[in-house]
Amino acid sequence: MRSLLQNKRTALVEEYAAGFLKHNERALAKTITLIESLIPADRVLGREIVRQVIASMATTNGAYRIGITGVPGVGKSTFIEAFGMHLIDQGLSVAVLAVDPTSPVSGGSLLGDRTRMTRLSAHPRAFIRPSPSGLHFGGVTRTTRQTLFACEAFGFDVIMVETVGVGQSEYAVAGMVDVFMTLMLPNAGDTLQGLKKGILEISDLLVVNKADGPTEKAAKQAARQYEQALGKSLVPGWERMVLLASALENKGVGEVWQTLQQFRSLTQTNGYFEQRRKSQRITELRERMDAWLEAGFLDPAYQAVW
Repeated sequence: MRSLLQNKRTALVEEYAAGFLKHNERALAKTITLIESLIPADRVLGREIVRQVIASMATTNGAYRIGITGVPGVGKSTFIEAFGMHLIDQGLSVAVLAVDPTSPVSGGSLLGDRTRMTRLSAHPRAFIRPSPSGLHFGGVTRTTRQTLFACEAFGFDVIMVETVGVGQSEYAVAGMVDVFMTLMLPNAGDTLQGLKKGILEISDLLVVNKADGPTEKAAKQAARQYEQALGKSLVPGWERMVLLASALENKGVGEVWQTLQQFRSLTQTNGYFEQRRKSQRITELRERMDAWLEAGFLDPAYQAVW
């Protein structure tokens, strides 16, 4: 019986891994479902699929990982759709990992990002995966890192991670992406006071969204205030800046992409890009070890399938 079950699991790994190489989104979606499963054996199976795909590839560092956060109401979904469509127009493929908050009362999540990004979700070179936060702190889910690896192994050019919202624990997403971008509202004032210092310190780029119509003047004023609040960048040689954009009118989106490309070029040249990736791999290993130890105390059977 055990041998039959093992053969079935092996066949499933090979089937989904083959689907990755054929760019079958159904295989990717099902693999992510396994990764997000609450059943330990499923999670192990999902990781094995990703490992098998990565083993057959020369490199998996081709994707550009972009973390995007912002205060509630800043228009993250609208911006991501406009930005994603711009990337597709450039001939790139895009994956969006959108995290929705989980209700502490009902335990449910809306997961409505596909309905908020109708144009992007319908495009054949785009993949949108909404996931519940599961009451996990840090603005991402407990499996976001593994899901990101799956999308990278699938071959996407750009992977965007949209977090729940701004808070002191949002640094978690910065530890798994190549660049971290924060969207801000036109009206600085209380928003600037409410913005946690930690977010300003780890943001590589600030973008004031909704810089259009009657709020355009306020957006320019807010940008000046944000520039004054920015300190020295943690990235050697990078001068952080504040850009203006209107996702609704598709203005400034191209400039944002140009700036992100400049950031990637600089970090790849000075070695910071690879240094960041190495640090992320170490963090991922530590997270897995912590999860294994915790699960071992709660469920000894988990160790058998780790």
